Amino acid sequence: MYNVETEQNVKITTILTTKKKKTNFMQFIPLYVIALPALIYLIINNYMPLYGMKLAFTELDYSKGVFNGDFVGLENFKFLFSTSDAWIMIRNTVLYNLLFIVFGTAFSLAIALLFNEIMSKAARKFYQSATLIPFVISMVIVSYLGFAFLSNETGFINNSILKPLGIDVISWYQEPKYWPFILLFVHTWHGIGYSLLMYTARIVGIAREYYEAAEIDGATKWQQIRYITLPSLKPVIILMTMLALGRMFSSDFGLFYQLPMNSGALYNVTTTIDTYSFRALIKLGDITMASATGVFQSIVGFILLLLANAAVRKFSKDDRLF
Repeated sequence: MYNVETEQNVKITTILTTKKKKTNFMQFIPLYVIALPALIYLIINNYMPLYGMKLAFTELDYSKGVFNGDFVGLENFKFLFSTSDAWIMIRNTVLYNLLFIVFGTAFSLAIALLFNEIMSKAARKFYQSATLIPFVISMVIVSYLGFAFLSNETGFINNSILKPLGIDVISWYQEPKYWPFILLFVHTWHGIGYSLLMYTARIVGIAREYYEAAEIDGATKWQQIRYITLPSLKPVIILMTMLALGRMFSSDFGLFYQLPMNSGALYNVTTTIDTYSFRALIKLGDITMASATGVFQSIVGFILLLLANAAVRKFSKDDRLF
């Protein structure tokens, strides 16, 4: 009798659980529909091209078909390291990314903390929207905006600032020494909206009771930031830093190619792995070399991400990615 009743209870529980799962699934259908375009884009843009990795290890032979060339091993990777520019492009790619991570993180945090002090909700929304606008502007448009400021003949800086002050005009597209600062400024300006959005979203989620209790205890504004806001932002800071480290051997093509207008005088400070492989592809027309570049960047980025995650797991286990 006990076994029969137990079996019936199990059946009833199973039926109720199944119905509950179906009900939950039906409730979330609108969310799945909303996410569908993003999933389709992710599959087409990120997963379908993975088959093209085969090109990195084959010889380009159109007579056999794009994907049916002879296997050549690592031959297509040699052009990245055999050239005299190998050190320059790797140095620029890594050092610029390190600069962007350090300065971008510090600047974004500072702006996010300042935004948190704006009491007016309307003003806060306005400023947040204003800072997000550059992020959605194409780098091609940004390059023309940059040209409007830096042009030798008609640029705003030369004609409206330097000349009235009696300072000699600067040939911006011929002077490499200025471009590390220009690239840093444009990168920070272009990406500040996204970083600010991530940090602000986390700050908004911090319970106000913590700040109220700190004020009652006589904590200063800096102490509130140091002991409440920054510790709460630590998971976001770690996450964004780890993702940036995974892109350490990649660069924003538009920033390093479009913004300097592909000026040959600036190659020493603007050549990165991406721009170099693009120029090589234009000259040689060999898509297998371009594919080899992408595979190299992906593998190195994946290894760096694993190392960063291992370091985070060791020192802050709760903030690791996996």
